[in-house]
Amino acid sequence: VSMSIIKGITLEEEMKKNPQLKLSDIQSLREWCKKQPHLPKIEDNFLALFLHRNCYQMEPTKNTIESYYTTRTHLPEIFCNRNPLEEKGLQQIFKVVAFLPLNGLTKDGYSMVFSTLLDSDPSFFDSNNCGKYSMMLCDIHLLTNGTNDGYIFIVDVSKLSFGHVMRMNPLAMKKCLYYFQEAIPIRLKAIHILNATPAMELCINIAKPFMKNELIDIIRFHSLESISEYIPVDALPNEIGGKAGSVHKLAEIEVQKLEDNRQWFLLDESTRRVNEALRIDKSKRANDLYSIEGNFKKLDID
Repeated sequence: VSMSIIKGITLEEEMKKNPQLKLSDIQSLREWCKKQPHLPKIEDNFLALFLHRNCYQMEPTKNTIESYYTTRTHLPEIFCNRNPLEEKGLQQIFKVVAFLPLNGLTKDGYSMVFSTLLDSDPSFFDSNNCGKYSMMLCDIHLLTNGTNDGYIFIVDVSKLSFGHVMRMNPLAMKKCLYYFQEAIPIRLKAIHILNATPAMELCINIAKPFMKNELIDIIRFHSLESISEYIPVDALPNEIGGKAGSVHKLAEIEVQKLEDNRQWFLLDESTRRVNEALRIDKSKRANDLYSIEGNFKKLDID
């Protein structure tokens, strides 16, 4: 079944954008994929994303492909039941949190993604649905925009309270961070946290054991004044001090994108997963991911 329900970016467009992207590398990856019977069929524009994330190095690219499809198969709480028109939990989270790709670029040429809580009541917050929503938007964004030089995340945590942190499941957090660090085909350049609260510090402390130093090192805390050195503040929603429009209206546009692409999510779930029964090298079998369950019992959370 063809996945090109949305008009995704093509390999030709990617090659125009990235002179380092060689057809011979795509062909080598295609050959390698054929020898991995457990992997699903992977489109060329996705192979380009994986190569780009790994600065066009072949072995790290293969590892990312392996991690990407394996994680998405073994994380049902994030990557299953993604029909935005039917899942009640998703429909609720759409009203609680916003994830917005912002217009424009930073002075370094990076794309910006902004997130914030829309509703400060923790009883409506669900960390799995929050992760699911953000990954759905990420999927559609990557499919339609393809590669870029890097991403900057801007997270407004002014509405985050201890009630939210108490509803975060550390095991789910660990799994999401694994996907985020090992599998997602983007180059993450910085995470800017705006309006930090004591609850945010607690949240970071819970997540820290699951974070590599490279991720910890790119987290910065800001006021609106200090963040203006890094990003064009006008690109932010009005409520935060920018000029991009109301955060609720912008959030509705993103939800609409998910609803419009509902068919893609259904197909993704039925066709873009690994088949463990066909995996030749059993040692790779979601090892890191499965060990998450075991390791977790040994981790002390301060």
